[in-house]
Amino acid sequence: MFGERRAGLTEKADPVPAGDFVKVRLCVTPMCTEYTLFRDGRSTGESFGHEAAGEVVEIAQPGRVRVGDRVVVMPLYACGRCPLCLDGEYIHCQSALDLHAATGSPSGAATYAQYLLKQDWMLVPIPDDLSYAHASMACCGLGPTFGAMQRMHVDAFDTVLLTGMGPVGLGGVINARYRGARVLAVESHPYRATLARDLGAEAVIDPADPDALRTILDLTGGVGVDKAVDCSGSPEAQRLLIDAARRKGQVAFVGEGGDLTLAVSRDMIRKGLTLHGSWHYNLADTPTMMRLIRGVGPQLDRIITHTFPMSRVQQAWELQESGACGKVLLDPWT
Repeated sequence: MFGERRAGLTEKADPVPAGDFVKVRLCVTPMCTEYTLFRDGRSTGESFGHEAAGEVVEIAQPGRVRVGDRVVVMPLYACGRCPLCLDGEYIHCQSALDLHAATGSPSGAATYAQYLLKQDWMLVPIPDDLSYAHASMACCGLGPTFGAMQRMHVDAFDTVLLTGMGPVGLGGVINARYRGARVLAVESHPYRATLARDLGAEAVIDPADPDALRTILDLTGGVGVDKAVDCSGSPEAQRLLIDAARRKGQVAFVGEGGDLTLAVSRDMIRKGLTLHGSWHYNLADTPTMMRLIRGVGPQLDRIITHTFPMSRVQQAWELQESGACGKVLLDPWT
């Protein structure tokens, strides 16, 4: 990002692996929230992205992966030693590593790139029958809502409400439908509302409708939804989830941003809600994630609406800004 909504490519030296950091040739880079920095014109720099899939091409020492392995790159640079990391909850690690200090390499931290450095234990093997594009949905395409639904034990007896039908929310529709749940969605953008229905949402409610809450209650016999996930980061949407959840229901917050005010007596004690902050999923659940990806392949072809050469990252960010897309992928080699 060069500032003022201008983007393009720069040349960097290839990263050099060291220790348990291996070099991955990136084949697919899913785009996520980086477009908000582009939209707001408040960022410059050359290191963006946190999700990718590719092939191991160089290692510094024998370890958990070999040259030629196809892998999904997990986000962040966790320490791998603290209790959270050892328990598979690396996403919450409080001792994140400095890649450049750990490897001495001046590059390799960005997924909007052709090569990346990552610890071998944070690379998830891709089964032979899965494409790079589908496997890459194990990050933010399906991952955040998968983690939330794992925690809430969503199943076929549940009605699930999802707010915000961006790529994360659309992934939530896929996750909930795969588990057999009934899905209600909240979205105002016509393109994304239509896509949510195509993916299996029974109804899509416009948040601008003053009767949105009443509509949700009517759809649930006046009781409210069993479980709910906010993927918007909007305080108004988060408030809607609290109000639309049934007594003793569960609500998970996935979308970043915003300050939500809770009335402890009304919302928590009297209603008996359980609230979850959910960022990603436990590393031990990656085999389950791969089974999910295998089982929802045709739906992934719907949620992945566009693929751009990385040389056209400007146009890709502009499309994301418009909202007229699902998950957008970049090809680092064109």
